[in-house]
Amino acid sequence: MSEKTKLNAVSPELDIATPNLDELETGPWPSYVSGLKRLAASDAAHTPMMRGVIGTLEQSFINRRGYWKGGTVGVIGYGGGVIPRFSELKDDKGETMYPAALEFHTIRIMPAWGNHYNSKLLRDMCDVWEATGTGLVAMHGQSGDIMFQGTDTTGVQVAFDKFNEMGFDMGGAGPAVRTSVSCVGAARCEQSCYDEGDLMRATINEFLDDLHRPALPYKMKWKFSGCPNDCTNAIQRADMAVIGTWRDEIKINQDGWKAFVADKGMKHVVDNITSRCPGQCMDVAEDSTLTIDNKQCVRCMHCINVVSSVSQQYVGKDGDAILAQGDDKGLSILMGGKRTLKVGDMFGTVIVPFMKLEDEDDKERFLEICGDHVDFFAENALEHERSGEMIERIGLPAYLEGMDLEVDPQMISEPRQSSYVRMDGWEDEVAKWEERKSA
Repeated sequence: MSEKTKLNAVSPELDIATPNLDELETGPWPSYVSGLKRLAASDAAHTPMMRGVIGTLEQSFINRRGYWKGGTVGVIGYGGGVIPRFSELKDDKGETMYPAALEFHTIRIMPAWGNHYNSKLLRDMCDVWEATGTGLVAMHGQSGDIMFQGTDTTGVQVAFDKFNEMGFDMGGAGPAVRTSVSCVGAARCEQSCYDEGDLMRATINEFLDDLHRPALPYKMKWKFSGCPNDCTNAIQRADMAVIGTWRDEIKINQDGWKAFVADKGMKHVVDNITSRCPGQCMDVAEDSTLTIDNKQCVRCMHCINVVSSVSQQYVGKDGDAILAQGDDKGLSILMGGKRTLKVGDMFGTVIVPFMKLEDEDDKERFLEICGDHVDFFAENALEHERSGEMIERIGLPAYLEGMDLEVDPQMISEPRQSSYVRMDGWEDEVAKWEERKSA
């Protein structure tokens, strides 16, 4: 290259032309390029690899093409968990332009549920990766894994052995069950409707073989959110979203509510709470008494969220929050969320409107539903097809029939606009639903 640009002011001895990457550091926000340059400017063993990665990335911007290809890299006894990357970048003579960056593999490590760490553990992990890889860590990837980015094939096994000694297992990669994510939930959040960590651990243990040894048409993952706030973004990003909810009435502390209205004013209440209720089920009387038509409530959590941050200022004599979830708590299961692939972005569709999770029998029933889906997905999905795309292709009635799940009116909101509703045998289905309802 004729044009030379210093890598950065800290290390002028590193002479790599990176005008395109330099441009990415000029904006108002922190740039990942700066982090790569800091690693490339150190005197650690991984410095040559990081310099090669920066040079390869610059060439990708110049030529508008990627130079990393996949391959097969793993650790002993596992079929997944590593994202292999081999460089195809050659110089004019056909030789590898950056030999030190010929391999740049990423190891996925499953985190603790709720992403609980202490500072010593984080330091120990960083020490392992600085000794065996580049020191580049992403916490966390979209699958929830801790992403240890950048090592050669030998370093993959060495690093994993050390992480495994610390009590961590390999995460998912490839056409397999992927690492699951749960919110912090019951450990710290008063909105939790079930024990997210326990259910996530039980689910992963049940399907661990499907995670470590890819044998599915494409990836499949769970995410566990303790309430409809969905802090794990499960409905949008998980094949099976598990969302905590309740089915009785929202609890109202009328004394606290009236104090809140008196302090904030009715305009604030209308502008920020009642007018933004998607079910339009809230009514405030002249004396500021609040009434909620719970049959119209969609459990969106908006009203509870608005008042929860100030509830302690207006608590009644019993110390109750202004608004709180009901006591009959459980979870809903939605299927089919994902980002863009063959079909555009999709949200999950409700397949189980509500189920309790109070004992081992309830947990076993949940795991049975999960196992039915994994089996159905393995047998019916096309290669490189997510669960939502499979359901879109075969139709929800066929999926529910294959899963042996009863159709429930709560699965839909507008029957005449829902393409998966079949009207043949409608009276029989209504009769069966009425029978279940009265049981």
